[in-house]
Amino acid sequence: MSPGRAMLGRMAIAPQDDTGIDVVNAPQDLWIDLYHELLGAPWPLTLLAIVGLWLSINVAFAVLFMITGGVANARPGSFADAFFFSVQTLGTIGYGTMYPQSTAAQLGMTVETIVALVAISLATGVVFTKFSMPVARLEFARSAVVSVRDGERTLAIRIANRRGNFIVEAQVRVTLVQAETTKEGVFTYRMHELQLVRDHSAFIRRSWTILHRLDGESPLRDETEESVRAADLELQVSVYGLDGTTFQTLHSRHRYLPEDIRFGMRFADMLAPKPDGRLQLDYAKLHETEPA
Repeated sequence: MSPGRAMLGRMAIAPQDDTGIDVVNAPQDLWIDLYHELLGAPWPLTLLAIVGLWLSINVAFAVLFMITGGVANARPGSFADAFFFSVQTLGTIGYGTMYPQSTAAQLGMTVETIVALVAISLATGVVFTKFSMPVARLEFARSAVVSVRDGERTLAIRIANRRGNFIVEAQVRVTLVQAETTKEGVFTYRMHELQLVRDHSAFIRRSWTILHRLDGESPLRDETEESVRAADLELQVSVYGLDGTTFQTLHSRHRYLPEDIRFGMRFADMLAPKPDGRLQLDYAKLHETEPA
């Protein structure tokens, strides 16, 4: 088994966002690009970062108030009283029980108010942006199938729109990433754009079956189930379009490894007639396949 094939084997159990490549010695610009990092981070991590920032500011000013004093009704040297006074100042609560009564405390309160304005503005911007970011709720069938369709061997990939609204001017690209050796003997991964029967749709409402014919121009024309299993390749699928509700650009992607490509199979029909003459689309059959 080649190193690349072993890598793809590990990718089979990894999440879709994992590229299977462990990056080392890359530039680390976390603090310089913190805003972008928080936007791309999961919600729990983003909220944890905001809470950590809020606590850090309060702890820092609590230490300042504890050292300088000057807070009315706060016990001398009490970190708890200084911390809760900082919380009231940062949150502009002001119960009136504790208040600054010295020049040092007044200056500390003034600085904390300025810091609070900046911190709250940044946190609000991150949260608002994350809420407003468009997210495609597209679900890809777990397998890609190859069967004879209209007299030709055809690769089929099925997707479904879980949100139920329209994705307008949808476009799709399917790329074959394959390990190859150049004439000079250099091992490399080469990308081949697969020609699709239809690579765009005026809108996606519920489902879409993406087709690629394995004809004479297809890089998969000679592949069989056995050769694909032994090969070092994967299919990368990218779909993008406009959200029909917000008219924001959205995209979604998925990848299929060799073991996800099934030959001699076709997708089970998701559509079925109802007694009243209407059609029923069964999402539960999105991943179902049957012998062609």
